[in-house]
Amino acid sequence: MKIIRNRIFITLYVFLFVFIVILLRLGYVQVIKGDAYIERAFELWTRNIPVSNQRGKIFDRNGKLIVGNTLAPTVSIIPKQVKNKTYTINTLATILNVDSNLIKKHFEKNVSVEIIKPHGKNIDLETAKKIIAADLPGVYVASDVVRYYPYGNTLSHVLGIVGVDNQGITGLEFIYDDFLMGTPGSQNIYTDAHGNKYPNLTGNYTSSGSGFDLYLTIDIDIQLTLERVLDNAMALYDPIEAFGLVMHPMTSEVLAMASRPNFDLKNYQDYDQELFNRNLPIWKSFEPGSTFKIVSFSAGLEEKVFSVDENFFDPGYAIVEGTRIRDWKAGGHGMQTFMEVIQNSCNPGFVEIGRRLGKEKLFKYIHDFGFGQKTGIDLLGESTGIVFKDEVIGPVEVATSAFGQGNSVTPIQLVNAANAVVNGGNLNKPYILKGFGIPETSTLIFQNETKFVKRVISEETSYIMRDALERVTALGTARSAYIEGYRVGGKTGTAQIPIDGVYVPGKYILSFLGIAPMNDPQVSAYIAINQPKATIQYGGVVVAPMLKEVILDSLSLMGVEKQEGGIPRDSRWWVDKFLYPVENYIGKSPKEVGFHPYYKIKIVGDGDKIIAQSPDSGEFIVQDGVVTLYTN
Repeated sequence: MKIIRNRIFITLYVFLFVFIVILLRLGYVQVIKGDAYIERAFELWTRNIPVSNQRGKIFDRNGKLIVGNTLAPTVSIIPKQVKNKTYTINTLATILNVDSNLIKKHFEKNVSVEIIKPHGKNIDLETAKKIIAADLPGVYVASDVVRYYPYGNTLSHVLGIVGVDNQGITGLEFIYDDFLMGTPGSQNIYTDAHGNKYPNLTGNYTSSGSGFDLYLTIDIDIQLTLERVLDNAMALYDPIEAFGLVMHPMTSEVLAMASRPNFDLKNYQDYDQELFNRNLPIWKSFEPGSTFKIVSFSAGLEEKVFSVDENFFDPGYAIVEGTRIRDWKAGGHGMQTFMEVIQNSCNPGFVEIGRRLGKEKLFKYIHDFGFGQKTGIDLLGESTGIVFKDEVIGPVEVATSAFGQGNSVTPIQLVNAANAVVNGGNLNKPYILKGFGIPETSTLIFQNETKFVKRVISEETSYIMRDALERVTALGTARSAYIEGYRVGGKTGTAQIPIDGVYVPGKYILSFLGIAPMNDPQVSAYIAINQPKATIQYGGVVVAPMLKEVILDSLSLMGVEKQEGGIPRDSRWWVDKFLYPVENYIGKSPKEVGFHPYYKIKIVGDGDKIIAQSPDSGEFIVQDGVVTLYTN
């Protein structure tokens, strides 16, 4: 009996011990670890409908919005909550206006949450309202955002594109993606293990966080002027491409940059990838033509190999190692000073400057001015250009390099070198980022500064170059860019295009580089058009008036007032002569060509048939100009 009683007590003690252990465990779970287990439970019950991040906005130098964000809802589903799959699929397909099979594949995935992408991604508000009104179980509409462009496709190549997942793909959107990105948000819904929504649990919304705002050195109003001018050039001359660049000469800040053809930032998928990846002012590499003479002339001044009042006779050509190098003007310019050599863009004069400088000195300055290397601007896709390798440079290469043939450059290199020529001799690093700002404020947490690279010429030489370039616009080949009271300086360029080492007749890149005011440079600008049609092939005639419009608007927007002084424009100008259309000589024999009363004719080759001509038939040529005919 006693043994039985002892066993009963032992059993009671065991049960009591187990009960106490269970009680302690329950207390531990509920009191000490309760919050943690509840949190884990909610995690298991939670289905997150993702909400895209709020990318930082992009502003110009004056705080004007260039890129913002706008509401663009996205459709998501929790497949296990869908009651009538067929009805839901067909209803969504009808509202989204797509084939039902494209919607059906999303419902067949074994996932907790599925985004209807791309057809339900970033839809318009009216479509979103229709889906909400349809009241489809398991279908959710999240408030996503997409990029908003108040100026349309302005600055497209520079800004770059943003993908469907709100990530930067090209341009500034890609370069500064980590700063712009922000943090994604979510719309939370509570469900059981079968995906059924808990009726008594209300989900919550976690808003997305905004990235840093981006402030650019761009002036959007100057940018609009540049883009308008390029659009007009495309419509008027139908060139293969056109591009332009505006900078501040003293700091190398980019004020405007544009390329044509353009593309639609929102529908970039409709274009070849090459188009939106080629930002021509930093990517395009080509022989600059006479605009490069700014560099060789300043190098000659710095090395004192000539003086501006020294005389030079131009017979219309120069002979270098048996190679005849022609001037652009038939018959040459005759006796002139070296100041007039740059004023008249005289090729033989620059051949002489190159000869006096010599290989080592000329190419030292070419490299010092930044050619043959990237400028380091904070944009993707910059090219280095191509400078003659030392082992292939002979007297002919020195001669052609001095007036802009042989080496290839990018527009950003060329304009930045011109900046150094006129700003006192300092080569600076170009940049387009002004700084980063805190969202919804105007507070900059970082501000970029001008980065000095090296001194390339003296202040004395720089001041002489300012005067020389002003004379080019007032007295020389760029008079159509002259602006009364603004002291514009510049240099024209008409560059032949080589294909497989041979210059192609009738194919040119026309350009003009202008700077103003020359006594206090505030704007440097450049425009080039590649192979314009139905026009005379001179940069001073075609491009200089375009750039005049850009410079005038830029100076006005910057508040630069007209001034007294400056060099008055000489009204006499070779292009004031009459222009005449060129006849079609293709297919004729040299004997049939004969004499033309208004322009000169030069026949190259000894064949019996004309197979090419420059300029082309129908193009206009100045009185007493030369039409070159090539035989077979």
